Amino acid sequence: MFLRGCVKITTIYTKYPHGWYNKYMFYEVIPEGRTEALTYDFDNSLLPGQIVLVPVGRRSVPGLIIKKVAQPDFKTKSILKVLYSKPLPRHLIATIKFIHEYYLAPSGAAVSLILPKGVEKKRRKTEQMFGNTQCGDGGLVAACPSDSSSQAALAKSSCPLEHTATKPPSRLKPKPSTTLPDIPLNPAQKKALEGLQKAPGATKLLFGVTGSGKTNIYLRMANTALLEQKSTILLVPEIALTGQLVQVFREFFDGRVVVMHSRQTEAERHLIFNSLLNSKEPLVVIGPRSALFAPLNNLGLIIIDEEHESTYHQENSPKYSAIRVASYITKETNCPLVLGSATPTAEDYYIASKQGSVVTLTEKAKSTAIKPKVQTIDLRDRDAFSRNKYFSNSLLNAIKQNLEQGQQTLIFHNRRGSAPLTICENCGKEFLCPNCFLPLTLHADTYDLVCHTCGYHQRVPANCPECKAPGLVHKGFGTKLLESELGQLFPKARIRRFDADNKKGEGIDAVYDEVKDGKVDILVGTQTVAKGLDLPKLATVGIVQADAGLALPDYMAEERTFQLITQVMGRVGRGHLEQAEVIIQTFRPDHPVLEFAVNEDYLGFYDYLIKQRRKSGFPPFSFVMKLEITMKTESIVLKKVQELILRLSKDKQLIISPPMPAFHERTARGYTWQIIVRSRSRKSLLKACEGLDINFKVTLDPLGLL
Repeated sequence: MFLRGCVKITTIYTKYPHGWYNKYMFYEVIPEGRTEALTYDFDNSLLPGQIVLVPVGRRSVPGLIIKKVAQPDFKTKSILKVLYSKPLPRHLIATIKFIHEYYLAPSGAAVSLILPKGVEKKRRKTEQMFGNTQCGDGGLVAACPSDSSSQAALAKSSCPLEHTATKPPSRLKPKPSTTLPDIPLNPAQKKALEGLQKAPGATKLLFGVTGSGKTNIYLRMANTALLEQKSTILLVPEIALTGQLVQVFREFFDGRVVVMHSRQTEAERHLIFNSLLNSKEPLVVIGPRSALFAPLNNLGLIIIDEEHESTYHQENSPKYSAIRVASYITKETNCPLVLGSATPTAEDYYIASKQGSVVTLTEKAKSTAIKPKVQTIDLRDRDAFSRNKYFSNSLLNAIKQNLEQGQQTLIFHNRRGSAPLTICENCGKEFLCPNCFLPLTLHADTYDLVCHTCGYHQRVPANCPECKAPGLVHKGFGTKLLESELGQLFPKARIRRFDADNKKGEGIDAVYDEVKDGKVDILVGTQTVAKGLDLPKLATVGIVQADAGLALPDYMAEERTFQLITQVMGRVGRGHLEQAEVIIQTFRPDHPVLEFAVNEDYLGFYDYLIKQRRKSGFPPFSFVMKLEITMKTESIVLKKVQELILRLSKDKQLIISPPMPAFHERTARGYTWQIIVRSRSRKSLLKACEGLDINFKVTLDPLGLL
């Protein structure tokens, strides 16, 4: 059991072989890593939540004190060192147990979510840890975005965390907030804020269309929490979006804003952790899902912006949903959780509507905001593509007009690289990754074939290695090819590509101010540019192939497609320009998902989707578990799968889908098959995992079936 407060210490005397007596107490400790709780002894009293250093095998690893226990009947190892005298907040200790039980994750893996890497190391309190960027008061910007423009802007105001060499964490004194800052709200925003305050339950869904000004509502709620001496955690889906929100929040809350994300160095994250744990003042912590585990002792509000994004689900062990964990934390701390999105997941909208906690914000924040003109182009109509096979005549005309008027165009395509398939025209050989057996993607700028799953790459051969013929052809297209085509069509245009192939310092977060100021004419990108960007000079959005994701054999395919198209469309018409246009190219212009997206009809799409989910028995009408197994031969895989199905079929509460090869069936490790199991009872799924073959990988509440 987990204890949430101080414990009464009982001294235990241990007799050693040489006759000496000593005081020892015994504690249950969860070491960091893939382990469960172990028992250790120590010669002093400790509290639940204290971080200690313990031996595990031949290693010494950080661990978390869970509770004091009676002397066991076996020999114990000693706690080596107390790393922190101050314990973690109670809600984080409880969260470890929740992740362990709800997601079947090892307790030690859950501890690793909270403790920063290198927590056992002594840090040199020098400026070199954070570079040379300094705040106006001499403190260092410990948690600012990595781009120099954002650092320069943030350096004008006080530091989010003052450097411990100048002021220790215990003396951290942010600028006090005694009055409500001037955060203007329009009537619709005021009504939405009142709705959030009155909505029942701890979790509330703010359904606000793109450009409706949800950020202003977040600011108001965070300030109310600060006035009550409570801290706020604001989660964003991407690190790239962190810099924008930080600038906005720092305008109002100055030195109270702290940023946490994975691009910070180990030393930076460690010092930030120290300062948060020891801070006696309320703060605003901003970052991606890892910021949820900030060690704040006085948590008063959690906000999750763009709650529909898949990045809130961790796919590596321990697997968890930041939204579900946040919901648990708010219940533990008795504080509200606000989920904000223009395209909330059907599951979250269904649950929130049943609880009466949906608050709608349908008006644009700016009175000058307009509804963009939307044009749908059929990719099968070759007359519409007489000048280029990738860009319709209408899209090319829009780009030309924007260049003449000094306005921007965004070209969206959710596939990076130059071509996703390379084959021999003579013998038909397909170039596959030797590790994943997936098609290699051509990157024409480096003339490499790259696997986007494992990172394998090779040079493009001059001839086919099978038949020695020179006729290699590349099929399909990605963002690099589109960038190259646009460069030939508009040689004087300033074109920038934003996707996962960007090197450090080339991403949208690093050059956001440059893009915002109109120093880029054409943006080409994947999902990176589809989320949360506010570009004043953006006049046209072109979606090159809108139906690309609809063909995937997954119950989530339609929802993801609708969300992505709606979010991309939301980048224009935000009130900066008098005209805005969206051009959607698709092979399926009559598909209902595309029609709902074009008409910006989320509720119509939700009704359409929820009927399908109810009929098929997928979430929110069931819980889902994916079981995967990989073995060297397919015959062994099939044997293991059949044995498991025979065992699971005895439980009548389980709905078991026929076993099938995984989406990535073959890898260097062997063959992978999967079984999808559904049930109306989550406990039934957890029970089904008891005694499971260790070769099976379990994913509870997967993002999809692929």
